[in-house]
Amino acid sequence: MTRSEPTSRRRVLASLGTGIAIAAAGCLGSNSLGGQPTYEEGTVSGINASNVSNRSAAQMSTAAALAQQQPSSAVTPLEPLELVDHEFVVEDGYLGSTIQGTVANTGTDRIQTVEVRTRVYDDAGDLLGRYLASTGDLNGGSSWAFQVIVLEAPSDVASYDITVLGTPS
Repeated sequence: MTRSEPTSRRRVLASLGTGIAIAAAGCLGSNSLGGQPTYEEGTVSGINASNVSNRSAAQMSTAAALAQQQPSSAVTPLEPLELVDHEFVVEDGYLGSTIQGTVANTGTDRIQTVEVRTRVYDDAGDLLGRYLASTGDLNGGSSWAFQVIVLEAPSDVASYDITVLGTPS
């Protein structure tokens, strides 16, 4: 007669840990919440040193004070958030280089925080900087016109990529 080996504490903990990991992976596998953001490509055209002026020192100081560069850790990709359109636009005065567009909440629930993140690149594909814009309380079925202030000179920016993230209510 053979006797079965008693279940060890280590085996129970290993099984429990595996079960929790599988459950968590199932929860995060949904496209509605969690995961890594997906960036869309953006192009910059018609911008060169001859048709734009750089910001003055005072304008640059104002732009630097208003440019958002610290992303929130509380946002994540959300299915109801849609990046409707976006483009690189050069504005007069302190705004200078900007990325502007529209985000829509295609769902019915309010989104507590919405954040548009951008990364700008030079001609060689090197990252020049990361910038963002954010808003709170985007109701279901509504949209938000965003403007991201970019601190690089317009002639230095060759391309950008962009994504939208949010915090559900």
